[in-house]
Amino acid sequence: MGKKGDLSDFERGMIVGARRAGLSISETADLLGFSRTTISRVYREWSEKEKTSSERQFCGRKCLVDARGQRRMARLVGADRRATVTQITTRYNQGGQKSISERTVRGTLRQMGYSSRRPHRVPLLSAKNRKLRLQFAQAHGNWTIEDWKNVAWSDESRFLLRHSDGRVRIWRLQHESMDQSCLVSTVQAGGGGVMVWGIFSWHSLGPLVPIEHRCNATAYLSIVADHVHPFMTTMYPTSDGYFQQDNAPCHKAGIISDWFLEHDNEFTVLKWPPQSPDFNPIEHLWDVVEREICIMDVQPTNLRQLCDAIMSIWTKLPEECFQHLVESMPPRIEAVLK
Repeated sequence: MGKKGDLSDFERGMIVGARRAGLSISETADLLGFSRTTISRVYREWSEKEKTSSERQFCGRKCLVDARGQRRMARLVGADRRATVTQITTRYNQGGQKSISERTVRGTLRQMGYSSRRPHRVPLLSAKNRKLRLQFAQAHGNWTIEDWKNVAWSDESRFLLRHSDGRVRIWRLQHESMDQSCLVSTVQAGGGGVMVWGIFSWHSLGPLVPIEHRCNATAYLSIVADHVHPFMTTMYPTSDGYFQQDNAPCHKAGIISDWFLEHDNEFTVLKWPPQSPDFNPIEHLWDVVEREICIMDVQPTNLRQLCDAIMSIWTKLPEECFQHLVESMPPRIEAVLK
């Protein structure tokens, strides 16, 4: 059976070599496994043009955007990440010798590795905060996963009883905009919510504490004394642990700073850059809990049920889930340094 597809330069050279060695077309075909037509064509091309390379790669439709055009398109995307395909096409065609279509632009962007995605939502950072984030990343740039295993991560989060997902889409006709089946009900302030405080490390999930009222310095001191201290001394008995907290006002109160100063021989408070929730892996655990609540067969109808659901989901989080988040810290630091 003859070979399908084009021949490599090496295979074409074998055919020419066999024929020059005195083998007939049939003998060469039997020896190399190519069809007699292929043997004849390759040897004829060599005899007439003295070439053994294929011209197949030069066949087909010519690419409308060459390497130079791709570099230009990359500059347009880099200058305006939010530009639509229509806008990119218009800007690309301005001053260009050849105009291309939106379809060509879309295909070229995919070929270059670009794809349309929702941007990550991050806090607005001032120049000062950007500098502090960079300093934090530089100070911990050489930390290994083993180093990050010594950090206990903490945070507060609020879960609403009812919330609307802005990404929900429905199918409807033009005149059905106010049909009951095409509406999403909303409740002011989400119908109330539950505030919780949690802590975890690579080694274990810590307690999840409901906060019944506003989390002020006094309430946070109770959490620190009743939950942070026993967790840190249990997880890091050799006093090599780091406790992470953000820069919320109640975390920076004088009574809190004094308490940590009294226990600085048992663990270290990690100096945290402001406005950096994206650094804290516990934020991803809150997302996991939120998603689990959304897919519950029976949704919570009051705050008590919501609190019970949050506590139940937290205790069932798999070990590989929060361990993977801790192991993601080196790439996060590297991303800031870049």
